[in-house]
Amino acid sequence: MSYRPWLSGLVALFAASSLTGAAQAEKRHKEAKPREPLPFALDAYPSTYSPLPRVDTLIRNATVLDGLGARLDDTDVLMAGGKIVSVGRDLAPPDGATVIDASGHWLTPGVIDVHSHNGTFVAPLTSQDWEASDVTESTDPNTSHTSVLHAVNVQDPAFSRALAGGVTTLQVLPGSTVLFSGRAAVLKPIPAVTAQAMRFPGAPAAMKMACGENPKGHFAESGRFPASRMGEVAGMREQWLKARKHRNEWEAYERGDKKDPPDRDLKLETLSAALRGEVRVHLHCYRSDDIATMLSLAREFGYRIAAVHHASEAYKIAGLLRDEGVCAAVWPDWWGFKMEVGDAIRENAAFLDAAGACVMMHSDSPQVGQRLNIEAAKAMGAGRRAGLDIRPEQAVRWFTSNPAKALGMEDRIGSLAPGRNADVVVWSGDPFSIYTKADQVFIDGALVYDRADPGRRPRSDFEVGRPNASPRP
Repeated sequence: MSYRPWLSGLVALFAASSLTGAAQAEKRHKEAKPREPLPFALDAYPSTYSPLPRVDTLIRNATVLDGLGARLDDTDVLMAGGKIVSVGRDLAPPDGATVIDASGHWLTPGVIDVHSHNGTFVAPLTSQDWEASDVTESTDPNTSHTSVLHAVNVQDPAFSRALAGGVTTLQVLPGSTVLFSGRAAVLKPIPAVTAQAMRFPGAPAAMKMACGENPKGHFAESGRFPASRMGEVAGMREQWLKARKHRNEWEAYERGDKKDPPDRDLKLETLSAALRGEVRVHLHCYRSDDIATMLSLAREFGYRIAAVHHASEAYKIAGLLRDEGVCAAVWPDWWGFKMEVGDAIRENAAFLDAAGACVMMHSDSPQVGQRLNIEAAKAMGAGRRAGLDIRPEQAVRWFTSNPAKALGMEDRIGSLAPGRNADVVVWSGDPFSIYTKADQVFIDGALVYDRADPGRRPRSDFEVGRPNASPRP
């Protein structure tokens, strides 16, 4: 890889970058006025989630990384009613509360996996037969009318393994075979018999787009459109033009300018909602030139890309991502598995962070999804070797508050502050050490995983009768 001669120059440039662009982007996004949803935007499959039984809990004497940039030694965290009540020293437990002495342990917000395929690449099945996968409806370039929620198999053992790795929230995305691959689902990895019972209540709606080799290669094999990058962009523009017309027709009906409502079109309804900011756009894209093109496309039609996923060349356009307010979900060391990942570097996340861009770890696989803290540790180590001083209190944001921001949920999850959901991980030690494990995991204040208690290590139905199949102790 040829980046080494100018590595030191990049470090100096990124470390000195102004954060003005990021501040302006954040201001624009906050000032955008929300509109009433279109009639079709109402959720037809709402969450039926209910918190598991919980008691008020005081965790004492921990090393706390709050997800907001602070490290707090010998600190207590009080959880009550499913929320974080207080973070500080010498806190008094309420009557009947459980008290946990976490001396020598570290405490973080729950891990957030912003890019998961759990439940659609079900481990016991797809390892034997690829056709068992339900990750993508790949019969048309635009399948934005589909929802991955309807494909999730809640018995996938990957959910319990993610929980054992400290994951408390995950976004399950459809695959990247087509240009518009449908709606995502934000889930909590709890035992459940339906996907709606795992669904995060009130999570903003989101959809998936893809550029580059995946759609191009898929359709080129069958001689269908689009079979090139230029075809991909043209195909996206055609769909956005139709969606803009569809949105305008609905808005005219809302104003009373049209007597009858437009005809329903599930594809255009999803895209229309994205144009109005009611559906967040998550983009699969690797190369820097492709990412820049997609950002230009978003500007042309007036929608916002919440995050670029994989983004192996994001370090080349760190300033652009920062100024656009677009997060990048990356890996620390995935390289060379296809053409568009040939210029990936281990320092990607660190350089983005140094430039003031929003960066986060993501899994894309059930194995990586169990160890996002270690993914962050690898990225942090690469940055340090390149000369950047990256502290744990900063790197923890890569798998907590930054993905919360990309999901539009930073006011509820991703940090330990009063009023936030009580999603908490008690680690056996420094979470950036390969020797550390999640000892206890709380979701909405309920203890849902306990490494010391086999009764609090959920198993799927696939594992019934297999006594050694529970998540790692």
